[in-house]
Amino acid sequence: MIIAVIVVVVLIVIAVLYYIGKRNGIIASRNRVDESWSGIDVQLKRRHDLVPNLVETVKGYASHESEVFEKATKARAEAMSAHSVADTSKAESNLSGALTDLRAVAENYPTLRATENFQQLSRNLSELEDEIQASRRIYNSNVQSYNTDIQQFPGSIIANQGGFTAREYFEIEDKAERAPVSVSFDK
Repeated sequence: MIIAVIVVVVLIVIAVLYYIGKRNGIIASRNRVDESWSGIDVQLKRRHDLVPNLVETVKGYASHESEVFEKATKARAEAMSAHSVADTSKAESNLSGALTDLRAVAENYPTLRATENFQQLSRNLSELEDEIQASRRIYNSNVQSYNTDIQQFPGSIIANQGGFTAREYFEIEDKAERAPVSVSFDK
């Protein structure tokens, strides 16, 4: 009889310890997602700070391209005001498109491309794009791990009890990358 009680108590203790460990693991995973999102946020803010300088530099050489400048400025404002992952993803995709248009305008002005200021801004922007992509990969990896933790049994039971919900992946769709390349051999 005593052995049966001891076995039951040990099993209950093991179950409680497993529950505590699994719940703490889910919390740690969620915190990694939040921390990696803050890394993306820092890079996006740096990008947002760089955009006005780039716009002003190009504007000095191509003042008649006001539509492109307005689009970039509007896209930056939308990106800065986005709050959710989905809104940020959409706004950053629009900003990427506006920056692509801005770079295309700059391509038409060799003297602009030759200025040290424009070269430095372009270099900074390219470095930031790489850092954003690296931060995005880390974030999405953490989201994948966290979502797996809360969707697999027995984590799903613990997640439902604790109010843990799945997180969204962060994607920046570059429409220029997805557009088909047209090839023409016409003269």
